[in-house]
Amino acid sequence: MLRLSCIAALVSSIWLGAAAAQDLTGTIRVVDGDTFAVAGQTIRIFGIDAPETDQMCGGFGTPMWGCGAWVSGEVRARFGGRRARCETVDVDRYQRIVARCYVDGADVGKSLVAEGLAFAFRKYSWDYDLDEKGAAVTGRGLHGQGVENPAAFRANARAGHAAQSMQQAPDGCVIKGNISADGKRIYHIPGQSWYARTVVKTSDGERWFCSEAEARQAGWRRARR
Repeated sequence: MLRLSCIAALVSSIWLGAAAAQDLTGTIRVVDGDTFAVAGQTIRIFGIDAPETDQMCGGFGTPMWGCGAWVSGEVRARFGGRRARCETVDVDRYQRIVARCYVDGADVGKSLVAEGLAFAFRKYSWDYDLDEKGAAVTGRGLHGQGVENPAAFRANARAGHAAQSMQQAPDGCVIKGNISADGKRIYHIPGQSWYARTVVKTSDGERWFCSEAEARQAGWRRARR
């Protein structure tokens, strides 16, 4: 087993070395906010993290909106069809190339973070930390719009899938009516920050609603985020 693992690691190392030896150059097809297709390869842009395509943002007085789809559209408008040069940094667990990409000599990742269309992915790199802070201070792009960090959104979604496996919502009734520890009746709609983590315990008086109007009529108020 150890020998097989060593061989697999060696093959992966050789493949990555060969990929890194030459830059990938070609026309960009935007897959989503932080993923391109260039020269027949799927490329995850190094050091950044953009909202998932289906991610909703909002809360704190801001209506829910499709921030993930918006970011993908903005990135497509800026970079789709343009020519990029991408320098391989790594290969992720999905076998995508992780690379720094440049258009007209400018760092695409840096540009996206600075314009508030993506976050610095500090788990892997601090290169764009100051760019994100600058965008946050000036409220550019996603900042100030009730956006949830994409990594937190994915974690919440995973937790939500696990919770959903233990409960069934009535057809078409996906609003979660929750009762807090101090007795407050709060409902959560899909896309809100705490939706995925909220488990409906009907035995405790919690319930599902088919519409916000129904929830408000029953005495629940909407979660702030």
